[in-house]
Parts: sequence; C-alpha cells; structure tokens
Amino acid sequence: MKNRHILLILTILALVAVSCKKHNQINPDSNLKLEFSADTVLFDTVFTSLGSTTHELMIYNRHSDDLQISSIRLVQGDGSPFRLNLDGESATEIYDKVIPAKDSLFSFLRVTINPNDLNTPFVVEDELEFVTNGNTQTVKLLAWGQNANYIVADKVVNIGGQPYPYHIVADSLQTTVWTKEKPYVVYGYALINSYGTLRIEEGTRIYCHQNGGILSWSDGQLIIDGTAEEPVIVQGDRLEPYYQNTPGQWQQILMMDGRAGADHRISHAIIRNGTIGLNCQSVLKATECALRIDNTIVENQSGYGLFSIYYAAEAKNFVIANCGHANFWAFGGDYRFVHSTIANYWNANEHNNNEHAVSVANRAIDANDEYFYYPFHMEMENCIIYGKQKDEFKGVFGPDADSSYVFDHCLIRSEQYNNDMPGFHQCLFNLDPMFADPMKPDCHIDSLASPVIGMGNPLIGNQVPYDLDGVSRVGAPDMGAYQFVGQ
Repeated sequence: MKNRHILLILTILALVAVSCKKHNQINPDSNLKLEFSADTVLFDTVFTSLGSTTHELMIYNRHSDDLQISSIRLVQGDGSPFRLNLDGESATEIYDKVIPAKDSLFSFLRVTINPNDLNTPFVVEDELEFVTNGNTQTVKLLAWGQNANYIVADKVVNIGGQPYPYHIVADSLQTTVWTKEKPYVVYGYALINSYGTLRIEEGTRIYCHQNGGILSWSDGQLIIDGTAEEPVIVQGDRLEPYYQNTPGQWQQILMMDGRAGADHRISHAIIRNGTIGLNCQSVLKATECALRIDNTIVENQSGYGLFSIYYAAEAKNFVIANCGHANFWAFGGDYRFVHSTIANYWNANEHNNNEHAVSVANRAIDANDEYFYYPFHMEMENCIIYGKQKDEFKGVFGPDADSSYVFDHCLIRSEQYNNDMPGFHQCLFNLDPMFADPMKPDCHIDSLASPVIGMGNPLIGNQVPYDLDGVSRVGAPDMGAYQFVGQ
C-alpha cells in the first residue's frame, strides 16, 4: 500500500510538472529563417551501373520560438530523380512541419540514376525548396548522370571583381594530360596554375556546366592537340536535342598572360555554344606568349568568338561563326589571320546586341571617362569577313598608339572601305561568298559561282597548303578556310 501511495504521488507530481511547462508559440515573423547543414547536397559517386545513394541534410531552427515550415518540396516534383524522406515520410512534397525552438529535423535525400543512359544529362540537378513564414529558401541538389571524369570547383578566385569557382587540374610545374577514354565534365572552372600545363589529346570531349569553363592562370599553358579525324570538342553539358544549338550554355576558355616559350596552342578543335569561345587577356602583365590556332571552329557563342585584350594571336584555317556580339573583338595586340572565315549570321535573338563580325580598336575609355591606348597591328590574308550587316568590319583608332592593319586578298562586307584606301590590297567587297548553310552554320563554299574561288594569293596559300578539311589549295587557293570542292 505504501508503494502505491508513493507511485501515485510521483504520477501527480509529473502531471503537475508537465502542465506547468511553458510551451513555445509558433512564431510567424518573416525575419526568422531556417539554417541547413549544407547549401548544396552533392551526390559525388561516379556510378558504374544502375545506382542510388542517400545523403543526409539537417534543417535547423536556431531561434527561441517554434517555426512551422509551410512546405518542403522538390522543385521538379514527380519528374525529379531525387526523393525526400523526412521523419519516415517519403514524398516529393511535405507540408506543415514544425521545428521546436533550438531544435532540428533530419531529412534524407536519395537519387537513382542509370549512368549508361545516354539521354541522361551529365549533371543532374534539382532544388529542395522550403517555405517558412512566407520566406522561400532552397538547397541545391547535384548528382552525376553519366560515367565521366568530373572536375568540380572547390575554391574561388576573384578576377576583375568577378568570382570564378575553380579546381586546379594542372598545378605549378605539372603537366596534366586529358585523354579520350571518358569525357570530362567541368563544374566551375578547370584551372591551369602558373607554370602548369594542360594538354588535351585528340578525340577528347569536354562538357562545361553553366558558368564554367577552362581558365589558364598567369604563366599557365593550354595545349589542345586534336586531329582532323578526331577533333577535340568543347561544349555545354546539356545533351538534349533542344540544346544542340543553344548558345550561352557555358562561359569561356580564358587564357591570361603567359610566359615566353609557352604559347597556348589550339589545333583541330570545335568550340561551340558558350558565351565567349576564346578569351585571351593580358590581365596581370603584358603577355610574353601568343595564342596559336589552326584548323579550329568556334561557333554559336552568345557573346564573342575570339575576345582579346592586348594579346598576340595567329590563326590559320580558323572559322568563327555566328556570335551574338562580335566574332572577333580586340583592344590592342598583334594578330595574324591566314585563310580564315569570319562569318556572322547570328539569329538566336532578334533583339540581340550584334556588333560587327570584326571589331577592333587601339583605345578604350577608363572609369574616369578618359581614353587610354594600346598599340594594335593586324594582318588578314586570304580571309572572308562576311555576314548579315552592311558593314562587318569596324576599326576605332586614335593617334596616341601605333596602329595598323592590312587586308590582303580578302572578301569583306563593307560600305566604308575599298581598295583605294590604305591597308587594302586586291580585296573583294560586298559579294556573297555563297556559303553552304551560314545559319547552321556551315561555311563551306557551295557554288562554282562563288566569287572567292581561286581569288586567294598563291604565295599565302602555299604557307597553308591544305584547307580545314585537308583539301589541297596549292596553286589556286580560294579565300577562306575551305577550298571549294565541285560536285
């Protein structure tokens, strides 16, 4: 009996304690937000067969009052490859979850992917969205969708006030070689450090994610060694048919100032669907290296094909086609183009800010609205500069820097220039070159009536005896990167 009395007293005391305990109210203040154990959940397993993996995400309420999460959902809904599990409930959407003050919730995220399905993008993404007191917060979800070599940014550097997330792929005094066995997927920037070299062999495929690309830091070196049979391809990582010709899917190949004897070299490459195909800049100091290009196509860039600030570049059998601003834009520097085709029939956006196909200058305006100058020199030999606009070449030059340009045996669309003006030698003006399909773009010459056939300088043609397709041009070279081949 005594024990029963003691048990009864303890029960009453416990009930009193519970009834007297202060309950926290759910606080609707819109200034109160959740915190998470990560802002990105990365499923970094490289799958070799149909696979799935699970990661944990902690959801924290750091405040002194309870919070009610109105909704937690996967943005892509039932179409998402990810699945959410919260407190044993598995769904794509969960509603009205309360997190007590100074407490947390466990959530588990699962992804299932068949990496051998070639219709699956390389990078599979979704977002987990939380709505609390009218606030929307998201956590990014990333997984690898196909077998590839994944280069994932793990640091950030600022260039010109802009953040560049990067991962070092070739460190100082290191030579890294990329080969064709598996494609490379670049998330952020693949960075070549000072005195490092990245060499990319024939047949290698590189897929850059949005806002990513390749970055050669000051005194680094990029070498692309494709072949006619197996070019190196650099493009965006979206493989669906809709994205086949969509520009602006990734950022750029950026080459900073380099050291003497370590020229950047790009041979037999196809670079497409980015923002700036090739961006070469003397950012930290005057470059002592050059960019040397041969048998390469840069096409369908939302900004520029070749963008250069005070650099040196030489290009042979080079095609730059269909860019949203200018195909070739340069401020200062030293350039030579031989048997190159620069054609702009940009049509991705009717309201684009399309400039001239070739736009060059020796002066620019600084932050104080004052001009500053870099010397400029350019030679174009046996080239085609054409497009939809009446003038596809523009030069802006001031007297405070040495500047010159020469067009020798070129076809140019322009109403401002002619052969009677300095710098123009035996050029053709405003004659349709008759490209096969310039909108595609396909810049092969497609008609025996084309005015460029046999109109190149033979002495220059002998310096580049084969065209971009490997067709001989010795003796009677056509203008441009391609020699006409009759039906």
